[in-house]
Amino acid sequence: MPELPEVETYRRFLDELVVGQTITAFEVLDAHILGLPEDTLRQALVGRTITGTSRLGKNCFLLLDDGRAFVLHFGMSGDIGAYRDAADTPRFTRVALHLADSGLRVAFIDPRKFGRLRLAESVAAYQQAKKLGPDALELTVAELTAKLAKRKTLIKPLLLDQHLTAGLGNWIVDEVLFQAKIHPERIANTLTAAEVKRLHAAIQLVLTTAIAQEATYRNFPAGFLIHAREWDESATPGTDAHQFCPRHPRTLIEKQYVGGRATYFCPKCQVLESMK
Repeated sequence: MPELPEVETYRRFLDELVVGQTITAFEVLDAHILGLPEDTLRQALVGRTITGTSRLGKNCFLLLDDGRAFVLHFGMSGDIGAYRDAADTPRFTRVALHLADSGLRVAFIDPRKFGRLRLAESVAAYQQAKKLGPDALELTVAELTAKLAKRKTLIKPLLLDQHLTAGLGNWIVDEVLFQAKIHPERIANTLTAAEVKRLHAAIQLVLTTAIAQEATYRNFPAGFLIHAREWDESATPGTDAHQFCPRHPRTLIEKQYVGGRATYFCPKCQVLESMK
């Protein structure tokens, strides 16, 4: 699933490609991913000039010259491509925007068709309608402290709640908690001020690192937990270096389900408070 780092990579690609371009056609190859009637979207987009791009969590926006925003939500398998001729249309292209000046076509690619294309009056209006929290990259320590202070729930599923903050997906939360040395089953309001600051710093570290590497996970630092997800789980435990904690080379990374989601953590450096 495209997470915040992937979507930010898509946004930067689009920013270079479409800003200042006028949309001449809205080509629909599969209407399944449309969140509004095809004619409504076509009337709203064709003839409009794209003035900028934006992102909120896992949502990408093309800003239009009438103040509205074209919303791209990538679902499980969404992607972006660009091409000139119909013969070069990428496989699984569901919608293409034709651009006037460059002659390019921008493809919304989605093999599994869980993505959605919508229209919003503005990014702020979309955020309010969807009840999304602040973008994870813009979340402050004070906001995070306030959001956790009264929550008597597990920290892992809480961080996945897009109402708390927009953009944190499953592997990102595992990585954040690993970097912050916090167990995924800690109760949110038991975190100390120092732990909340570590958590906030870890969110920034993980997201900025992933964006810098354009979400190419194999290029992440060796000290990242993400590498523990790469080894074959059918292998005998202890036979692959990625199975061990980067901080504790003799400690196997554990996997269990927290809040119904597969969760990886180090039992030595992410200890439950009650177990200390």
